[in-house]
Amino acid sequence: MAHRLTEHERTFFSLVRDAVRANPFSEERQVINRRIAGVYGGEDDALARTIGDVEHRMAEMKAGGRGDLSGYGHADQELLKYAHLFALFHRHMGAFDAHILAQSAEGARVLPVPFAADALKELVSSGFTEAEALRFFALSFQIRRAFFFIDRGLPGLSPSMVALREDLWNNVFTSDIDLYESWLVNRMEDFSTLLLGETGTGKGSAAQAIGRSGFIPFDPVSMRFTESFAASFVSVNLSQFSETLVESELFGHTKGSFTGAVKDHEGLFAGCSPHGAIFLDEIGEVSPGLQIKLLKVLEERTYTPVGSRTEKRFSGRIIAATNRPATELTATGRMRDDFFYRLCSDLIVMPPLRTRLRESPDELKALVDFTVARIIGKPAPDLATMVTSTIQKDPGTAYPWPGNVRELAQCVRRILLKRRYTTQAPETDTPDFARAMAQGRLTATELLQAYCHHLWNGCHNIGEVARKTGLDRRTAKKHIDGFLRGGESVPPAAR
Repeated sequence: MAHRLTEHERTFFSLVRDAVRANPFSEERQVINRRIAGVYGGEDDALARTIGDVEHRMAEMKAGGRGDLSGYGHADQELLKYAHLFALFHRHMGAFDAHILAQSAEGARVLPVPFAADALKELVSSGFTEAEALRFFALSFQIRRAFFFIDRGLPGLSPSMVALREDLWNNVFTSDIDLYESWLVNRMEDFSTLLLGETGTGKGSAAQAIGRSGFIPFDPVSMRFTESFAASFVSVNLSQFSETLVESELFGHTKGSFTGAVKDHEGLFAGCSPHGAIFLDEIGEVSPGLQIKLLKVLEERTYTPVGSRTEKRFSGRIIAATNRPATELTATGRMRDDFFYRLCSDLIVMPPLRTRLRESPDELKALVDFTVARIIGKPAPDLATMVTSTIQKDPGTAYPWPGNVRELAQCVRRILLKRRYTTQAPETDTPDFARAMAQGRLTATELLQAYCHHLWNGCHNIGEVARKTGLDRRTAKKHIDGFLRGGESVPPAAR
């Protein structure tokens, strides 16, 4: 006789199913988390309590002879599948993370997975077939990898960064992970991605998060994944090569096909895994002729090495990036319309740092904490606080960060070396504080302080600042010192 879940069990496992299916970076997942927390009467440790509750319920059901999936009807069986996968994932999450770090350090050589045998045995003993166990174990590792690289590679608290991480997750798994697992897990090569954003916004990190998060099958004989995710992502900056050389770099060439081609050369497309991706940076700089050849790769999945007549197949995924706006790419004729529209199955825009800082007052601290920890090798709150305080004084909260997060990272390094950051930003007709004022981000006191400091920077004379502002000398100096916020006061010689 088939087993049946109780109504209480069905309600609880439905919540677990919804949590598994939801994008972990989405508002939908936050709503589910709050519903789960409501089950326990509060948000503190709700996830940990859910994990423990799932484990406890599964153990009870197994002890009562109700643990095998095959003993249930279809609807209950589906709920229990999610519960078993939820339990497996969290039971081995630390081991998954350790394997990600080890494989990242190892590179191309595929490492054995020490905990795989136990994990597979758990699934089979719960009623999964061996084929299902292998597939779901590989999918669990993919899910953890994607979260690991998206979460750690693209930090930030601002709404635009929260939305970016959600977009990247959907790029890997679609907005419906059931649809992905059932139909698209081996078809993602057909979904190319175009990343848009200013220089230094993190397009490379976003591309790496996508490219390292593809599905990789698990081999039960060797107890290894069939390839290393660390080697499945290939990156090339197209602007650093001439047109002839970039074609050779991408497609390869035959011996004698051009001057200097002394032997056959396999290009990056040949070396890209079916489970991997190739990242074409600065795609907006390539010629129309190369665009036509890349269009053929996108549409027909084939290419021809330079000097050859033999077509080869490309089975990986293509990710491209440019710092040019999408409207500029097509309106100016820099990019062919057919190439643009075939390239952007998904279009993801990277937010500039100035937008992120405007959206969230805590964004700067979060990014400095992350950068300092990466440099030092572990969290260093005192150092991060010193760096954040230094940045807030100079270049200041209104600084536009033209180099975005890449500039901020170098700013942190320079402050760790010299305790100061002198910007090399080009002069503009509009001072930074004026733009901040126009955006409504300054109080009257902050505006007056910034204006006095701006005038003093130009003349280094308190009397001149007082004359131009209509303030007395003491008040002018007070506002300049207030802008510096405890930093070095105006030197006597300038008074």
